[in-house]
Amino acid sequence: MAWFRRRKAAAPDNRPTPRDDFAHLEQFIATRRGVEAYLEPKTTVTDVTVMLIAHDGEWTRRRVPSEQVARQWGNKMGIPVYDVALTGYPKRKREYDERRKREAQQAQSSQGQ
Repeated sequence: MAWFRRRKAAAPDNRPTPRDDFAHLEQFIATRRGVEAYLEPKTTVTDVTVMLIAHDGEWTRRRVPSEQVARQWGNKMGIPVYDVALTGYPKRKREYDERRKREAQQAQSSQGQ
């Protein structure tokens, strides 16, 4: 009977590798201007992540092995690296999110007509 099984079979890990994560981040930097990195600390549910934010507020987030690796990578890429717990997110990111939210609401309301 399955009730007494001690361990469940592990679910396959379909997440990208750190190499894929860094490739995505580097592509983001190469195709946008004014990019800055914001380190997000490890929590009980997420690993250390880095959020890249472009000049217009567009952003992307990926896991990184550690804060130290992310800082070294940011220095190598020539972008500033900030600790989001100390600086918070820039206003342009919040404004970008609001624009996207309004656009989605307008698109949804125009489909309903």
